[in-house]
Amino acid sequence: LNLSFFDQFMSPVLLGIPLIALALILPWLLFPAAPARWMNNRLLTLQGWFINRFTSQMFMPMNQGGHKWALLLASLMMFLITLNMLGLLPYTFTPTTQLSMNMGFAVPIWLATVLIGMRNQPTAALGHLLPEGTPVPLIPVLIIIETISLFIRPLALGVRLTANLTAGHLLMQLIATAAFVLLPLMPAVAITTAAILFLLTILEVAVAMIQAYVFVLLLSLYLQENV
Repeated sequence: LNLSFFDQFMSPVLLGIPLIALALILPWLLFPAAPARWMNNRLLTLQGWFINRFTSQMFMPMNQGGHKWALLLASLMMFLITLNMLGLLPYTFTPTTQLSMNMGFAVPIWLATVLIGMRNQPTAALGHLLPEGTPVPLIPVLIIIETISLFIRPLALGVRLTANLTAGHLLMQLIATAAFVLLPLMPAVAITTAAILFLLTILEVAVAMIQAYVFVLLLSLYLQENV
């Protein structure tokens, strides 16, 4: 079968039922739930330590009002990391390569931060649209530019996550195909290609984690501006 390289990004369907919902729900089963006992196992301790470090680092610069968001942003971070990492396994589908889904995460949370800013401190929120000490002739132009940059934020969030994961998956597939095709023709080159593929896979695991972190970090920075 001569399949296109982009077929791996198509949402899988079984008997007419889209399986993206399954791909989104199943990762939650992999997280260990805390028992009623005092003693935890190593996995739970590690998970708790990671979430604690992450939230304390992210909400340190924020005032008390922003701390209500800790649960939402920590959950989103864990969710995105899990989806991105599971998508690197063979024969899996990565929901975070779908721009529509990433925009579904980015737009509502970005909008919430903007609305909170407008409700709590309208003067400061609108003040972001015009930097201090702007020359009078530039004021209308700058307000337009700053407004556009404000509305591009969620688009940039969604596109950054999608593009990084899509590019990584495509590159891995291209190099793997090259190694496979070259093996009977030039074994030495094929083995070198396979070694590069191994290094790229390690890089992709890092990218999967970093992109989830960057997504949530930028949302927390937008929140910081508005609380």
